[in-house]
Amino acid sequence: MAALNLIKAAIDGGVTLEDSAVAATVSGDTAPTGANRFLYVKNGSGVSLTVTLATPGTVSGLDVENPTLVIAASKAGIIPLSRVFAGANGRATITYSAVTTVSVAAFELGS
Repeated sequence: MAALNLIKAAIDGGVTLEDSAVAATVSGDTAPTGANRFLYVKNGSGVSLTVTLATPGTVSGLDVENPTLVIAASKAGIIPLSRVFAGANGRATITYSAVTTVSVAAFELGS
């Protein structure tokens, strides 16, 4: 798994996500979690893509369902990286149903 660097979108300047994004990796990626942090995913392929975030916690001994986001061909999506997705290392684990022409970026708003 590749560790995505956190891109900070300054409150007085913003960020161009497509220019900051990197290729998604076959084995998945990790990203820092926390307030105002998000995952940007651009699907450049001709078919839909499913992005899954692992939820490592439990409630009353039951696993919490892993959320998914389906991104249509040639579209982009944004997923919050809240602390509920933090593993033991404080990072979210992200997997993709495909990675060909898929780019991703972890970013924080208003820093």
